[in-house]
Amino acid sequence: MARKQFILGFILSFALVVCFSWPVAQQAQASCGAVTCFVVIGSQQQVPTAGLLTVNAIYNYTPMRVLEGTNGVIPAVDQGSREMILDHHRETRTITQQATLDLNYGLTERFGLQLTIPYMWRTHHHIDGLGEDGTDGSGESTNFSANGIGDIRAGLKYNVLPTLRSMVVLGLGIYLPTGNTHAHDSADLLMESPTQLGRGAVGLNPTLYQTYELVPHKLNQFSSASYRHTFRNNDGYQFGDQWDFNAGLNLVTVPWLVVSSQFNYRYMVHDNFSSSLLQSAPVGTPGGAEPTVIDPTILSRAVPTTGSTFLAFSPGFQLSLDGMVDSAWTKMTSVYFHAQIPVARDSNNSLAQGTSFIFGLTRSFQMLNPS
Repeated sequence: MARKQFILGFILSFALVVCFSWPVAQQAQASCGAVTCFVVIGSQQQVPTAGLLTVNAIYNYTPMRVLEGTNGVIPAVDQGSREMILDHHRETRTITQQATLDLNYGLTERFGLQLTIPYMWRTHHHIDGLGEDGTDGSGESTNFSANGIGDIRAGLKYNVLPTLRSMVVLGLGIYLPTGNTHAHDSADLLMESPTQLGRGAVGLNPTLYQTYELVPHKLNQFSSASYRHTFRNNDGYQFGDQWDFNAGLNLVTVPWLVVSSQFNYRYMVHDNFSSSLLQSAPVGTPGGAEPTVIDPTILSRAVPTTGSTFLAFSPGFQLSLDGMVDSAWTKMTSVYFHAQIPVARDSNNSLAQGTSFIFGLTRSFQMLNPS
C-alpha cells in the first residue's frame, strides 16, 4: 500500500513538471494592471478533520514594475465608450497589499468547506494620453488608489486519498463579484478593469492538491494545480484564463520549526474586450492629436500586453507556537513567512511582478467533538 501511495504521489508531481514545461514553450503573454503573489500553504489546501475550523490570516505584499528593456506602453481600455486605444498608456508601477481571511471547516473526514475573504490596498501610476495630452503629446501623470473587499471565493473540497502518509484533495471554488469595479483615478476617470479591486463577474476555480511524506514526520513533498475562468463582466471585459502550478518540499528541522521551499508557476492568457479599435497619435505630435479610428465596429478583441508567464522560487518557514510555548493562547497556532523571488518572467512590455512577501498566522478550533 505504501508503495502504491508513493507511486501516486510521484505521478502527480511528474504531471505538474510537464505542466511547468509546456507553457514555457508557448508564446509568452503578460498582464497589465495587477496580480498578487501566490504560494502553497498546507492549511489552506487540506481538508480539516470533522468539526475542526482552521483560520488563516494572511498578508501579501506584491510590487509590479516595468522590466528592463521594455517601455511599458500599453493600450487604453475605455469601458464607458467601449474603445480600445493602442499605445495610449505608459505603465510605471503597481503595488498591491492584501489581507486575507481564509476559513476552512471539516464537514466530515473527507469533505470540507472553504471561504476566502480578501481586503486589498492598491496603488497604481501610469502616464495617460500618449500622443493626445500635453504640449507634445507626452501624456499626463495619472495616479490611482483604492482599497476595499476583493472578490470572495467559496469552495468545497474532497479528500480522495486520506491515509497516514498521503493526501489528494480535489476542490471546486466559485469567485463572487464582490470587489469594486468602478473606482476612479486622479483625473476622475473610470479606471480600467485590470486594475480594479474586483473582476465584476463570477469565476470558476477547480483545484488539485497532493502531498506525500517521503520520510515520516520529517520530510514531505507537495504539489498543486488550479485553473480560473472568469466570465465577461457588464463592462464588456473578460479576464484571461489563469493556470497555477506549484511543487515543493517541507522539512521538519525541530518539532516547532518547518522550513519550506517551493516553485510557483503562473500562466495567464490574453484578456478580451468588446470594443472598437483606435490608435494613439505618435508621441511628439505638437499639441497632441485625437486617436485615429482603425475599426469602429464593437467586436470581441484580445487585449495586447495582457496574459503572463511567471516562475518564482519561494523559500519560507513555519513556526509552531504551541510547540514553543505551552499555553491556551498558542494551542494549535502557527505563524509563517514566504518570500517569492522571480526566476523567469515575461511581461509582454507591461508590468511584471517583483519580489513579493507573504506573512501569515494559522489557528485551529475544534468546534464539534469528533464522534
